This record gives sequence, structure tokens and C-alpha cells, in this order.
Amino acid sequence: MCGVIFFYLKKLCRFLFRKVFGYDHRHSLPSAKQDLQLNKTHTFSTNHSNDSIPSVPTTLNFSTSLNTPQTVPGPSRSSHSHAVCNKPVLSCDPSHSTSRHAKSKYNVVEKSSASLYVIPEDIKCLIKQDIVPEVLKKPLTPQTYKDYFTTLLYAEDFYHEKWEGFELKNVTLKLHVAEIRGRKDKNKNMNKTQIDDKSLVEIELDAICEKRPFLLSRDFAYVRPSGREVDPFQGIIFRVIKTNIVLVEFGDDFHAQHHPSFKYDIKLSFNRVCLKRTHQAIAAVSEMVFRKFLFPGCRPNDSYSPAYLVEGPLSVTRDKSLSKTGMVIQGAVVQLCQASSHNKILICAPLNNTCDVFTRSLRKEIGDSNIFRANAAFRELDGVPVDILPFCPYKEKEETFSCPSLSQLLNFKVIVTTFMSSFRLHNEGIEGGHFTHIFLVDACYVSEPEILVPLTNLTSVSTNVVVTGCPGTKSCWVRSELARQNGLRTSYFERLWQSKLYKDPSSEYITRLTGDATSST
Repeated sequence: MCGVIFFYLKKLCRFLFRKVFGYDHRHSLPSAKQDLQLNKTHTFSTNHSNDSIPSVPTTLNFSTSLNTPQTVPGPSRSSHSHAVCNKPVLSCDPSHSTSRHAKSKYNVVEKSSASLYVIPEDIKCLIKQDIVPEVLKKPLTPQTYKDYFTTLLYAEDFYHEKWEGFELKNVTLKLHVAEIRGRKDKNKNMNKTQIDDKSLVEIELDAICEKRPFLLSRDFAYVRPSGREVDPFQGIIFRVIKTNIVLVEFGDDFHAQHHPSFKYDIKLSFNRVCLKRTHQAIAAVSEMVFRKFLFPGCRPNDSYSPAYLVEGPLSVTRDKSLSKTGMVIQGAVVQLCQASSHNKILICAPLNNTCDVFTRSLRKEIGDSNIFRANAAFRELDGVPVDILPFCPYKEKEETFSCPSLSQLLNFKVIVTTFMSSFRLHNEGIEGGHFTHIFLVDACYVSEPEILVPLTNLTSVSTNVVVTGCPGTKSCWVRSELARQNGLRTSYFERLWQSKLYKDPSSEYITRLTGDATSST
């Protein structure tokens, strides 16, 4: 197995190290003397749909707006400008103290910086009637790209609006006890663990999908005792079982007053932070991102180096160890760290579990002080493995994960985070070009707008990007049927993988891992 991993690792590293050896990747590879000297004894810790999206054209006519470097192409004449409104958003209330079993309370606040995108009325009218907007019938090009994906996100927005008022009346709630492995104490004995019982509230929805909203973890539930005009208790959805059983975590205030015979009125709401960030990422796509990452090879004699694809199994197996793909990525990161202290590496993945496994495996190779695990602010503390906690700054009072100072962030050799949480790095002040190498791991598992969050915020013309994925894997997190049927479930990895540049058997921009492909989480 190690010999196979070494073979693929060597090929990937030759691509990543092309600038180190001073040769142009579009011409000859380095000679044997120049070739990367990999250590062969290096050890490594160990449902398909018919969704479609227009393939990348083999040649494209870039508009005039794309001719000036570092400019952002405007939308087509027929497009709708992004209307924004300042809707209420949720902010943690630091004054509210909770036990480790309870969720923080949130304040509803008005923030102009948290503007949400408003669906144009004509687009909303079409989506409401299940009519596919014209832009989704056109080929995907740099000229249609922003309108295309913005419209797909509008379909998601409309789904949110459609179900926002969903309510259940006179419901009896059952408590569901889940075992959670967490820290023994927040302030002491950080390395000790215990098994805790977490009391979750079980809400059963209609089994027919057309009669209930499609909910995900981190969405919200509000419950109020039936017949009483009191403020509702807010809970956060912890897990969804078989699509219609929702487990919700409430604070101690709810449990203190609850009785099994009580009946409640329930309202469900969506967490729209991720949707907002993808809207922002699409609006921020620049000419460089278009030419280097989104439509590589479509402009003759283009000097931009495209992303490198690694086709293989998802990077983490069900038993939470690295698959063949994961070991190749881990090996490449280690080689880059050893080659130069100037290399700064970002690893993005769709799942916290994947990020945690990479953090655990890399700390053994590059040292604890060189790696940072960036979490979403409100990630469950209990969900973070104990051995990963030292790499995750946590504010006890606010009960949120934080980021180090910008100067500290800039010093880390490796930062590991999810695609969406990579926005926090940009928000803290890290600019495009800081990272020399970005690994978009398991990119087949998320929609293309999610990939744009790190691509638009953290890359520059000199950034080397590696994208891994398993062809045929689709995103599970698209709610709108119109969006599902018109390409939002088709990943960035899949779209590139189907294009001429990567389909060519002699392409130097793709590695196909063959052999024992291990199923992932």
C-alpha cells in the first residue's frame, strides 16, 4: 500500500514543486536530478442522480470586462443586480450564562454587514410556478456564470421563504437521551474525558417530504407552550434522522419548565449564514478566478496555472482514518512544509470530522505549534475530539470558538477548516495570496458556490490549488427541487473533471488513484 501511495504522492508533488525547481509546468517536467527527492520510508498515520450542469466549453470568448487583470466582470445586461436588505440575524448573547449542556441564548440584532440577498420579483414569480429561469437554460460561460449560480441560490432562498412560516400545533414532545463524549471540565483536566448524557427534544415531522421543510443540523426550532403568550424557547437542531425525525438541543430554561404532558406550538427556521456567504462569494468572483480556476484552459495561450485534480475515494474512511486520497494529501502537505518555511498551506473540507482527522494526522508530522484548526464560532464543544481541542481557541464566557490574532494566523504553516468556516480567515484579515497551497478536499461533496468561499477570498494568481473528489458524488445539502434538478448538486470537482482539460488521458493536471478505493464517511 505504501508503494502505491508513494507513486501518486510523487506525481502530485512534482506538480506542486514546479516553481521550486524553476521550470514551466506547461513544458517539460524536471530532469531526474531535479526531481523531488521523496523519502520512501516516510510513514503515514493512518447515490447518484440525474442532476446536470452545462459542461465547460472547450473555447470561450471572454468579454471585454475580463481583459483587465484584477477586475470583477459585471453581470450580463439581462441579469438582476443583487438587491440586499438588512434582515435580523442571530448574535450570541454573552451575558447569558449556561451550563455545558445548554445552548447559548441569542439576541436578534440588526446588522448592515449581515445583509441578505433579496430575490428579484420576476425570478421569484418563475420559481414559485416551477418555471426554470432562462439563464439556467444557457451554456455555463464566464458571461453567464454569476447569474447562473445566483439564480440557483435564489431557488434556495425561495425554499427558505416558502417554509419559514411552517408551524406545528399542540405537539407533545419526547426527550431523547444521547451519549456525548466531551471534556470532563471546561477549565481543568483538559485531557480527561467522560461520557455525558445530552437531553435532546425529539420532533417528528410528516413523512411525506412535500408536507414538511427539509431541515439540516444547525437550523432552528422555536417552541412555546400551547395557549400561552410567552416568548418561545429557541433550540438548535442537533441531528436529523431519516429526514423527518429532528433532534433539537434546548437550554436549561426549557428543561426546567418541561413536563411530558405539556403541549407546544413549534415553529422551524433555517440557518441562512452559509447561503449568505455563497452569495457573497459569487459576487466577488474576479477575472483571475474565472480564468485560473473556473474555466481553465479555455483561453488560448493563457498563462494561468489551473487547479490540479486528484480523483479518488473520499479522504476519510468510516473508521475515521485516512483513505488513499487522504494519505496522498497528507504526504504532500508534509513535503511542502519540509521543503520551505515560506510555504503556507490551507486544507478545506466539507465535514468537521474530515478536518479533525487531518489535524490529528498532520500534528504528528509537522509539530503542534505549526497547525491551527479553525472552527465555526458556534460549533458544538462536545463534538470536538479531545486531542484536537488544543488547536482550537475557545472563549469560555461566550461559549464560542475564536481565531488567534492576525499575526498569529499568518505564522501557522497549516490551517485546517471547513469550506464555509474559511470565511473566518478572510474576515480576520488574511488576504488572497497568503496561502501558497490550498487543498480543497472532498470537493465533490459540496455545491460549487461553497467552493467559491475559499477560492474568491484566499487565492491569488500564484496560489497552487489541489482539488480532490470522487466522480458521481453529489451534495446532500440542496433543499430546492428546482436547484437540485438544474445543477446545484453538481460539484466544482465534477464539472472540471468532465471538461476537456482533465478528460484528456495525457493531461498533466489530474491524478487518478486506482486500486483499493475505500468508502468514506
